[in-house]
Amino acid sequence: MRTAPPLGIQLYSVREDIGPADLGRTLARLAGLGFTHAEPYDILSDPDGLGTALRNAGLSIASAHTSVLRHEVTDILDAAQALGIGCVITPYVDPASIADLAGVERLADTLNAAAETAAARGIRIGYHNHDFEFAQHIDGVPAYELLVARLDPAVVLEVDVYWAGIGGADVFELLPRLGDRVRYLHVVHEREPGNDRPVLGVDTAGRMDEVLALTAPNVELPVVEVVAHHSDVWPLVERNAAHFLTGAAA
Repeated sequence: MRTAPPLGIQLYSVREDIGPADLGRTLARLAGLGFTHAEPYDILSDPDGLGTALRNAGLSIASAHTSVLRHEVTDILDAAQALGIGCVITPYVDPASIADLAGVERLADTLNAAAETAAARGIRIGYHNHDFEFAQHIDGVPAYELLVARLDPAVVLEVDVYWAGIGGADVFELLPRLGDRVRYLHVVHEREPGNDRPVLGVDTAGRMDEVLALTAPNVELPVVEVVAHHSDVWPLVERNAAHFLTGAAA
């Protein structure tokens, strides 16, 4: 009998259902769908309450989204340590802040410094991409490439496969080249109905099996993130969970 693989869910996917009164019920529902890990996007507001709710639901936590640009690094590390989080990932920066090389270098310096501080406490710092890091070019080179070249190898990369493709990347070339610097993936098998955003790079729709096989030696956890703006997100979450837990690994 095959054991289902570890699978994370970025809690931003169900952000409308994780208020104080709903958190426990929502996490239990996610666990019931087969998710083994949750990736929070807020570990600072109530780390004790979050930790208790995760334990009660039987969900593990390996990574979290919290920006080292917006919050004090010490506060982030205190919360991460309390929750047993091994990797804190900066999820987003203002696209205008990396529109030139000086901005890219400032971001790299900030992430590198945070990673050095975090390492002393046994925690890693990471970076999560959107589309603009690939769509914005500086002297003909995608900002993402310039950033990665300036990041200390200790900074973990969480590649969002969907956003990378939207921005212009060929993830089937990108992921092998980045190698073991990629420790987390954001994946989505089925997008929100009606999502017809143009893909400037290589479309990964229907190719998640290939992505996971390609990154299996290095990636610690695939994390599902789905966003539904105009429909109920839960059927989408359920179908994605079913695919990654049964379809992609079959």
